Amino acid sequence: MAAFDLVVRGGTIATSSDVYVADIGVKDGRIVALGLDLAKGEDEVDARGKLVLPGGVDAHCHIEQKSSLGILCADDFFTATRSAVCGGTTTVIPFAAQHRGMSLRSAVNDALERAGAKAVIDYGLHMIVSDPTEQVLGQELPALIRDGITSFKIYMTYDLLKLNDREILDIMSVARREGAFVMVHAENHEAIAWLSERLLSHGHVAPKFHPVSRPMPVEREATHRAIALSELVDVPILIVHVSGAEAIEEIARARARGLRVYAETCTQYLTLAAEDLEKPGLEGARCMCAPPPRERANQELVWRGIQTRVFDVLSSDHAPFKFDNTGKFFHSPKPDFKHIANGVPGLEVRMPIFFSEGVGKGRIDVREFVALTATNPARLYGIAPRKGSIVVGGDADFAIWDTEKEVTISQAILHDAMDATPYEGFKVKGWPIATYSRGEQIARDFEFTGKAGRGRYLKRELSPASRPLGRLPTKFDPVTGIYSG
Repeated sequence: MAAFDLVVRGGTIATSSDVYVADIGVKDGRIVALGLDLAKGEDEVDARGKLVLPGGVDAHCHIEQKSSLGILCADDFFTATRSAVCGGTTTVIPFAAQHRGMSLRSAVNDALERAGAKAVIDYGLHMIVSDPTEQVLGQELPALIRDGITSFKIYMTYDLLKLNDREILDIMSVARREGAFVMVHAENHEAIAWLSERLLSHGHVAPKFHPVSRPMPVEREATHRAIALSELVDVPILIVHVSGAEAIEEIARARARGLRVYAETCTQYLTLAAEDLEKPGLEGARCMCAPPPRERANQELVWRGIQTRVFDVLSSDHAPFKFDNTGKFFHSPKPDFKHIANGVPGLEVRMPIFFSEGVGKGRIDVREFVALTATNPARLYGIAPRKGSIVVGGDADFAIWDTEKEVTISQAILHDAMDATPYEGFKVKGWPIATYSRGEQIARDFEFTGKAGRGRYLKRELSPASRPLGRLPTKFDPVTGIYSG
């Protein structure tokens, strides 16, 4: 009888801290040995000359989720996770979205039911909290956190999602008490509404006016305010999809003051630009997301934020809306920019684009790539060391990469349910040629080889990242009511 179910031989393994050559021994879906000349396995894979990286953890993606306006994502849990694995990602954490008047528990149950028979890889859930009623704050949210959904997202914009400052403080205080991790979409809603109203009233309706309605000060102000509110109750936060240099500066300043503020950016802010929204007709809508892509010169400033470690996570913010009346043009076949669905797909291309543009062009090394795409999100969201690294005892989630493989991205080669990609024609060097989830090969050479429903739900631990600093701006603790003066 073979000592291992699978042995991957002689690959160059990269983690967030080390790069070395070794064999990987897998038994019962876990990594049980790392070393040279391991005993024979039932299945043997030759990875010599190839890079072996931990399976990616995409901790910000929207899958089979209905927007606040009733628009359903094009991808369900099968097509989205199939797409993910073909790009080297083996764990996703999408959202269970509460809408106004909805029970938070029912939103979670609905997401779990949708995922169970379809997901091909392991998955967790974040919550989106848009209606923080007494019932939600006092019962549902604490109970769901204790049940292993240990993070949630709040919005500072969108009519049907935004919370006011008082509601944000209420929900942050629950997070502090329960040890949950708070994610914040930081844009100033009133400023966006004011700018949009004036643009539209003067006939400026095309997609290119979307970034005009959401300039950098809109993101900067909300980022500053979110940080200030989190400081008031001493709760760490993560600012999601940071797009611009001004928000990056706010986060860097907060960290310099010793605050526990984390940051995420996304593939689109390294590759797409405001100029891409200037395409004729409605073509620019393919690149519309919020916050929007900035001027092309801003991309290097986002890269600088990565290089100086302002950013902890690189996500896709996969939000797939087709280019028709079921998606982007749900409201009208010829909508103004305000009524075009925001979001771009990106689950499959997240890691190849970031590898090619980052590691391939010398902006970052492979260890930093692994940290941002796998290890850091696993740690921040309470699934490490099981996920996000190649380590004895962890799940056998990894991908074998051909770093010389040149690929021109097109919708024709992708595995999601979309009708187009904003990255059409984008050239990358380096692509995963085989992806393994719990020791089972589920993608090889652009072909999906897994099956629907094999993914497992991940009940997550409280993250060390969400622990308060124990430092308040006054002698009064608004969460406990204790005054130490």
